[in-house]
Amino acid sequence: MTKKSAGLLMYRTQNHRLEVLLVHSGGPYWAKRHWQAWTIPKGEIFPGEDTFEAAKREFFEETGQIPVGNFRPLQPVRQAGGKLVFAWAFEGNFNPAALRSNTFVLEWPPHSGVLKEFPEVDQAAWFELEEARKRIIKAQGQFLDQLVQVLNQVPLA
Repeated sequence: MTKKSAGLLMYRTQNHRLEVLLVHSGGPYWAKRHWQAWTIPKGEIFPGEDTFEAAKREFFEETGQIPVGNFRPLQPVRQAGGKLVFAWAFEGNFNPAALRSNTFVLEWPPHSGVLKEFPEVDQAAWFELEEARKRIIKAQGQFLDQLVQVLNQVPLA
């Protein structure tokens, strides 16, 4: 069965430049990864859960901000591991310093018997499209392309 997740791509315009909000996964496996390691705030869709409601829930769980706005559906993308990701774009603003993420527990170091708590998301940041394309997980770069199309803007090179 294909894993599915849903998320939201927040965007804004600063100094006539389009920016997107990306988050960096927390925990030891992502700690030193910065290129093609960032993502839109997203997460698993629970059985029977509405996909759009899951996207809004995940955004709140990973950022601490309730998403409000005019949501525009984007086409789903399939990541390298096979996960299908659904997304909606919306204009908004978020202060990365206000990041408040849920946490998870992981045995760390592996096989140590020691359980440690980590944030689901350890960073959030605004990036112009050129920088975002370098940082976002490869497949999710398609969401950036779709956003440009939806907003009828010329891609920033």
